[in-house]
Amino acid sequence: MTELGCVAWPPAPIDTARLVLRESAARDRAAFIELFASPEVGVHLGGPRPRDELERAVPEVPGQRRGLFVVDLGGAMVGTVTLERRAAERPGGLGPDGDRAELGYMFLPRAWGAGYAAEACAAVLGWFAAARPGEPVVLCTQIANTPSMRLARKLGFTEVARFEEYGAEQWFGVWSPVTPSD
Repeated sequence: MTELGCVAWPPAPIDTARLVLRESAARDRAAFIELFASPEVGVHLGGPRPRDELERAVPEVPGQRRGLFVVDLGGAMVGTVTLERRAAERPGGLGPDGDRAELGYMFLPRAWGAGYAAEACAAVLGWFAAARPGEPVVLCTQIANTPSMRLARKLGFTEVARFEEYGAEQWFGVWSPVTPSD
């Protein structure tokens, strides 16, 4: 991932009403493997990866990278939220003015439907808005991923483009933080 500007990493854990967003730890390894091996999670992400391959490839402390938050519920990882740079040359209508921070998220199926993704993503967007005031965030999801489309709109993303990528129609939206001068 390219730099998220001058944002210090890792940040202090972010507490929400039910969750803690934190950097990854060795105790998260099994959940990372479960997440990437899950057929349900992989439906809109190119498919699940073979568990035996993941057992060999996933490091002892997985997800140790700038921009990745582990979503912790009661001491156990239930998903991840990421902020990574989306290169300007990728589809999505960013234009020549540079790359943007892109929000991504994946949750274990057992955590679906409880509002954890909305809670975690809103917290990360709030953290980013405080760290990089006025900087927009983008999100890309497959049109066929109805729950992700619903979440994007709930978070306040507005559509700016649709295009074909990875063999599927994609929805591309932007979120702009509200600043006191708005």
